[in-house]
Amino acid sequence: MILRLSSSGVALLCALCVSVAYPASLAAQQSPIPDWCKALPRPEYKSLERVQISDPWFEVYKVAANTFAIYEPHQFEEVISYLMLGKEAAILFDTGMGISDIRKAVSELTPLPIIVLNSHTHNDHVGGNWQFDTIFSLDTDFTRQNAKGSSADAQGELAPGQICGDLPKGFDPKTYRTKPWTITKYVQDGDVLDLGGREIQVIATPGHTPDSICLLDSAAGLLFTGDTYYPAPIWLYRPETDLAAYESSVLRLELQARNVKLVLGAHNIPVALPSVLPKLAVAASELRNLSTRGKGKGHCKPAEPGKKTCKVGDLTFLLPASP
Repeated sequence: MILRLSSSGVALLCALCVSVAYPASLAAQQSPIPDWCKALPRPEYKSLERVQISDPWFEVYKVAANTFAIYEPHQFEEVISYLMLGKEAAILFDTGMGISDIRKAVSELTPLPIIVLNSHTHNDHVGGNWQFDTIFSLDTDFTRQNAKGSSADAQGELAPGQICGDLPKGFDPKTYRTKPWTITKYVQDGDVLDLGGREIQVIATPGHTPDSICLLDSAAGLLFTGDTYYPAPIWLYRPETDLAAYESSVLRLELQARNVKLVLGAHNIPVALPSVLPKLAVAASELRNLSTRGKGKGHCKPAEPGKKTCKVGDLTFLLPASP
């Protein structure tokens, strides 16, 4: 199904880092500087065009024509949201941590009406959803539950070692939570969103979560993978993760490799070559063997309590310690 989204159509769906002092307790939590923070800036960003905006919590990079990565380097997750511009509307793929004002950042990049789609609804990808009136989502119970908002996961993002540098001016860590947001339209696998001269296809990729999706801009050769792939240890340990579904999803993505020029993940570094897709498919198959029988082409070792790190080729995954 193709959804034609002119600016007037979107209007019908719509209702239309500055340095600061930490509170004493938080300042103590953030010292010494976390090891992951010492590795920044990541060298891969030097090859990308930086786009200046007023909020230093975000760094924005142009990763392709009319396509921007909105990066949050000051929190351990290093979340990346993506803004895709058409002639009549734009898609914001994820809204990040909700620690700073992503709506303001987006408004400095485009005046177009914004449609929010989430790669999945973990707290670090929906933090700014509440700021937008048009949010498209998969029709899952997991999505609807997360749309109610929560505080536990959000508060965990501020634990010792999670913040690099200063929090935004006016941010109150004591009240930080994922605020509730409203789903305005359900989409499904295969839907195509027409932004005006640019079509974006929804690909359902359950596994990491039941509501995980990827987006494909086939004309530009861009595949946005959310947390199904990113160039860091991929988290597959939470109760909502389904390894069998994950394997099926990445096998689907592998079929896109010949049509894709860039793979754009949701953490750490925004661009990867499409050659990673067949590697991911092989790794996902091996993961099930490693997880259930402890045998395969890769190897696992204990990680933090209740988890293990499994490495297959040059890809790394974080799994539950036991099946």
